[in-house]
Amino acid sequence: MSPSEDPSSPNLFVRIMDPWGDFWVRTFTLIGGVSYLIADVVGWIWRSFFSKNVRLGKNAVITQIIRIGIRSIGIVMLVCGCIGLILALQMKAPLAELGQVDKIANIVGIAVFRELGPLISAIVLTGFAGASIAAELGTMVVGEEIEALEAHALNPTRFLVVPRVIATVISLIALTVVGDLAAVIASGFITVTFMDIPYEVYKGNTLSQLSLDDFLTGLIKAGVFGIILAAIACYNGLSVTGGAAGVGRATTNTVVQTIVAVIFADLIFTAIFFAVGWA
Repeated sequence: MSPSEDPSSPNLFVRIMDPWGDFWVRTFTLIGGVSYLIADVVGWIWRSFFSKNVRLGKNAVITQIIRIGIRSIGIVMLVCGCIGLILALQMKAPLAELGQVDKIANIVGIAVFRELGPLISAIVLTGFAGASIAAELGTMVVGEEIEALEAHALNPTRFLVVPRVIATVISLIALTVVGDLAAVIASGFITVTFMDIPYEVYKGNTLSQLSLDDFLTGLIKAGVFGIILAAIACYNGLSVTGGAAGVGRATTNTVVQTIVAVIFADLIFTAIFFAVGWA
């Protein structure tokens, strides 16, 4: 019997498809686990409005907002400000050929408020807070603190996940506004200072180009990105196995999975907004 005919020797097709099969199993497991966690979080939030026995813990939410949002303001402003500078510098040459350098304000305003503001803020927050959430919850799993909560009839989702999800959503929406302003101001500074565009022209073009729809689409994206970020981080953290090495894997997986999920969600939202006429 030849090696290719030996049942114990996988053929070429099996060897090629096995990794992809494992990939799809892990992907759908992640999607299902995160979806279930989000549904559980929504259930606890819903019950908190109608049951006096369910309290989400205002102090816990505020603590997480300070930890996730307030401490991220500086890095978000820095990154978004640099994005604004880059956009202005890159567009100067092609617009100059058309005699439309003053339109930098229009392009930056649309690009930042609709796309780059929420997207860059989410990616920055993923590295700054998402990995931290996964590592923190993973360490609690390794230290058997989660089991201790369950032994005392305390639901981990209610006391650990819900405050982090709420805080991440609120923080990312606020950080998106801060990032939008940082990018537009940085772009305006370099345009007015080095490209001889009057301040009133830059300001007028920005305000005339932007509408409430542009602002709202960015905030809607930011809210959804915040749910995705927090849910993936909490799911990976609570799923840790294998001790310290498992915590490291959870942290890495959180960053990679969140960035991919956020960009994919951004694509879906952009297509939807385009279809309904908001793009």
